[in-house]
Amino acid sequence: MDYMVRDIGLAERGKNLLKWAEDHMPVLMEIRRRFSVEKPFEGIRIGACLHVTKETGVLVRTLKAGGASVALAASNPLSTQDEVAAALAVEGVNVYAWKGETKEEYYNCIALVLKHQPSITMDDGADLVTEIHSGRWNLKVIGGTEETTTGVMRLKAMADRGILKYPIIAVNNAETKWDFDNVYGTGQSTIDGIMRATNVLLAGKKFVIAGYGHCGRGLAARARGMGAHVVITEVDPIRALKAVMDGFDVMPMEEAAKVGDIFVTATGNKNVIRKEHFEVMKDGAILANTGHFNVEIDLKGLEELRVGKLKIRDSVEEYSMRDGRKLYLLTEGRLVNLAAAEGHPSEVMDMSFANQALSVEYLLKNAGGMRPAVYDVPREIDETVARLKLKMMGIRIDKMTDEQLSYIRGWWEGTE
Repeated sequence: MDYMVRDIGLAERGKNLLKWAEDHMPVLMEIRRRFSVEKPFEGIRIGACLHVTKETGVLVRTLKAGGASVALAASNPLSTQDEVAAALAVEGVNVYAWKGETKEEYYNCIALVLKHQPSITMDDGADLVTEIHSGRWNLKVIGGTEETTTGVMRLKAMADRGILKYPIIAVNNAETKWDFDNVYGTGQSTIDGIMRATNVLLAGKKFVIAGYGHCGRGLAARARGMGAHVVITEVDPIRALKAVMDGFDVMPMEEAAKVGDIFVTATGNKNVIRKEHFEVMKDGAILANTGHFNVEIDLKGLEELRVGKLKIRDSVEEYSMRDGRKLYLLTEGRLVNLAAAEGHPSEVMDMSFANQALSVEYLLKNAGGMRPAVYDVPREIDETVARLKLKMMGIRIDKMTDEQLSYIRGWWEGTE
């Protein structure tokens, strides 16, 4: 077996975590049962750069049940659950991941995955794909999938410039992914990460969220549910208007910086909270990020302003300013929901990873006719995932009559 994990002795604990996740991911388990019989991935090598969590472990087991060999690296230096990495390693997965990787170790682990010469890639942030496109690798890749908003943005930029070498399905763009994983998953897990890191009371605090996309919207709803006074900052006028109509205060970050107690970035962009914002923040302000990369909070600017730095809790660094104020940075500016907590609940990742598994199957059947571009998840896959989830929840829905089908497909019937 070829792997690099923190402690292979953690495997038994990891197996228990995987069992817990499997018990809460019935859609993916249903797909696994079919894959186990049909073996759609027989002889296929899959290279994955995903958060190495118990939910990802269930996906990897499902791909293996379908006949694939899998090499896996972490998509974030702090998001790996070491017990899960060990459990997958003893099951024959080529895992290269441990919590607390340096930047050099992180990219070395991606390189180790690519040495297995994958024919399918599964990415979370597009670091694996961009490494393939660096010119150092000569691989024959059939196609790939991408899990995140940030990754899809990067891949579309590559496609627009004619750089992308193979078709990639944007799993993030499936309705059963972004309208559930991003909204409900990010909302709950981000609050979970902040609470585990700090144990502060949210009720009564000014909770500033940068970005009102799906992730920001889900987080805003849950912060309000905890009693926080939510403030939204945005650059998109339509999203800003949505936030206003949803009952939240909206203002520029330069104003929000003066009143906020807790700040969370959820934009997918760079230096959203900057030096000029740090300079006017309250003493005791808490800074966190729930966007994919650790670039949303200007860490260089924060370092330039501080006169002291102390790791005061496991996931909290105290920055002392020249005027005596203290600012608190969570999880080094990395994904707080994965670095300080366990990431999204299994029940919501059930749908995201069902989309992943079915999208890989779709690629293998159709990649020959797909040009290098970023594709949405086919509607039939999206609806299949939704129907399976409803079935597993014991929920039945209506079906249109023949008359209704004829009506919505026609044009000849109007006002009666």
